[in-house]
Amino acid sequence: MIVTVTPNPSLDRALDLDRLVVGEVNRAHATHVDPGGKGLNVARALGRQGVDALAVLPVGGADGAQLVALLAEHGVPAVPVPVAGSTRSNITLSEADGATTKVNAPGHTLSGAELDALLAAVEMQLGAAPRAVVGAGSLPAGAGDSFYVRLSGMAGRYGVPVVLDTSGAPFARAVRSGGLALVKPNEDELSELVGRALGTVGEVVTAAREVIALGTRAVLVSLGAHGALLVHADRTWWAGGPPLVPLSTVGAGDATLAGFVATPGTAAAKLRTAVAWGRAAVLLPGTAVPVPEQIDLDAVRVVEDPDPDLALKEL
Repeated sequence: MIVTVTPNPSLDRALDLDRLVVGEVNRAHATHVDPGGKGLNVARALGRQGVDALAVLPVGGADGAQLVALLAEHGVPAVPVPVAGSTRSNITLSEADGATTKVNAPGHTLSGAELDALLAAVEMQLGAAPRAVVGAGSLPAGAGDSFYVRLSGMAGRYGVPVVLDTSGAPFARAVRSGGLALVKPNEDELSELVGRALGTVGEVVTAAREVIALGTRAVLVSLGAHGALLVHADRTWWAGGPPLVPLSTVGAGDATLAGFVATPGTAAAKLRTAVAWGRAAVLLPGTAVPVPEQIDLDAVRVVEDPDPDLALKEL
């Protein structure tokens, strides 16, 4: 089993448009409502592929109740932790050419007691020795920057590896604290962390190894349409495939991470599956996640130790 932790979940409301015209009345031709938040997207992707996953999340208000009901409809087992505020809703506008505009609400402020209850709900699952704990997404107000550090320390006491996908100050704080099995930044998040632009494979690898030197075992860098790089202390792999015309890019990185943690075997096999899951996700509307027959492993090429001088846009 894989446990996902989503401190700032949402209802994701997506509208499909031919073209978004700012400042004008726009009419959607389709709407979608899905459970949202990076950890929930990971859990949903795992479940659709037949991998046991359990989602731990705070919920409150009518939108929180709808979120729990949607998770049940999607077949995702969940441990909802009641909180006083209302669960947020996020809005995604998807255009026919693949352009995606996302507006995320900030989320309700969690009290110290509510954060403690959320961590306690995770700890209840650690005794069952899950394969991994995936902490993912932004932190709500009230959580400070230390929530993922606390999560990692707690899981470490049980010997459970922690995978982290977040950004900004919480990402930097967790990386400095070390003890993570894997982090999954995109190139912009990694660039922000190290404080410099990253334009080539070698620059990304160097930045990723700075993270590894602080106590993280591996770094999975998602590069959007240019695939992904997996960096270990001494080896690197790139995976990608032919260009796609996306329906929605929202949640594709989460599907990528789900594919990686779901897959046993070699680093190359894990990366190939991860990229295949992410590619399948961008061909679906809203934050829908792919089913097994939509995964095309054969379309994904893996290169060990790619040329460090190669520009990312040339991958």
